[in-house]
Amino acid sequence: MSSAFGGDLSPEEQEKKYAENDRQREELVAQCMSEEGFEYTPNVQNASVSMGSADDWNPDSREWVSQYGYGMINYPGQEDMESGGGTEYVDLNADYVASLPVAEQTAFYEALSGPVLDEADMPADGEMTEWDWTTSGCYGWASHEMDGDDAGTAEKHQPLMDSMNTLYEDMMSSPELSEADAEWSTCMADAGHPGFSAQLDAQNSISDKMNSIYEATSATYEDGSTGTSATAAPGSSGMDETALAELGEEEIELALADLDCREKTNYRDAMESVQFDLEQQFIDDHKAELEAFRADLEQGN
Repeated sequence: MSSAFGGDLSPEEQEKKYAENDRQREELVAQCMSEEGFEYTPNVQNASVSMGSADDWNPDSREWVSQYGYGMINYPGQEDMESGGGTEYVDLNADYVASLPVAEQTAFYEALSGPVLDEADMPADGEMTEWDWTTSGCYGWASHEMDGDDAGTAEKHQPLMDSMNTLYEDMMSSPELSEADAEWSTCMADAGHPGFSAQLDAQNSISDKMNSIYEATSATYEDGSTGTSATAAPGSSGMDETALAELGEEEIELALADLDCREKTNYRDAMESVQFDLEQQFIDDHKAELEAFRADLEQGN
C-alpha cells in the first residue's frame, strides 16, 4: 500500500513524482481547452510546498511533542507552508484572459473549472458534497484521465479500498483496544485531564477548539457578506492569533500527558497487537483482491 500511494519514496522522489504528474495534468488541460476553443498555457510552476520528511514527524518523541504537541497548531515545515515555499505564483494565462471580452472570460473559466454553482445548488452548512469530474471542466477531465491509469483510484478496486477503511474503523472499536483506552483514560484523569474515554478524543478536542477559532474569524452580516471578527488580533488577517497561541500551549500540555499515559499503559503495544491481527485477517479474507490490485500496480494500470 505504501508503494501504491508513494509512501515508499524519498521526499526528493515524491517531489519529482508530483512535478511530473502536474506536468502531465497541465498538458491534458491545455489539450482540452484547445478543443473548447481557448488558448491555455500549461502552468508547470513548481508550486509544491514541503511539510518535511517522514523523519520530521515523530509524535512518539518527547522532544517533538514538547515542540509541536499533536502537530496541529505548529508543525514541521510550517514557515515554508505559510510563506508559500518562498515562491510567488504567477498566472500564466492572466494576460490572455484579460484580452477576452467579459462574456468570453466567463466562458473560459467555465471551460476550465466548470460552471459556478447557483446559490440554490450550494451545499447546506456542514453538508459534504462528492466531487464530480464531469462538471469540473477541463481540470476535471484531466484529473479523470490521470486517475484512470492509477490502480489506487480505479473504480474496480474501490470495494477493496472501502473494506480497508472499514478495517481501521473496526480497529478503533475493538474490545482489546477498548480495554487499553480505559486504562489510558484513568491515567489521563489522574494527570488532571478527565473526560476522555478514548485516546483519539484528546487530539480531537484540540481539533474542535481550533475549528471554533477559525469559524470565529469571520462574521456573517445580514446581507450575506463576510467580515473580520471583532476578536481578531491586529494584522492577523482576521485570525485570533492570541487564541491560537494559547491553544498551542494547551495542545502541548495535553499531548505530553497523552504521551506519558500511552507509555505508562503500553498503549502503543496494545494498538499494534490489535492492528496486526486485524490486518492479517484482512489479508487472508481479501487475498484474491489484493493480488489483483498488486498485479495492476506492477503493470502500471
